[in-house]
Amino acid sequence: MTVHPVPDKDPEEWTTGEEPMTGPQASYLHTLAQEAGVDVPDQLSKADASRLIDELQDRTGRG
Repeated sequence: MTVHPVPDKDPEEWTTGEEPMTGPQASYLHTLAQEAGVDVPDQLSKADASRLIDELQDRTGRG
């Protein structure tokens, strides 16, 4: 059986991207932010949280 990776969809294209970030996103984002020494804005959308998670993963080496 061949498994084909699912391409990542740009957060701008998410139909739910403007909804508030999820609990798991918030939790992981705060963990990454603490490691990176940065503050996280309180009101992020799912799409904005995803982009910030990607950025902080790069900064912290978790990506």
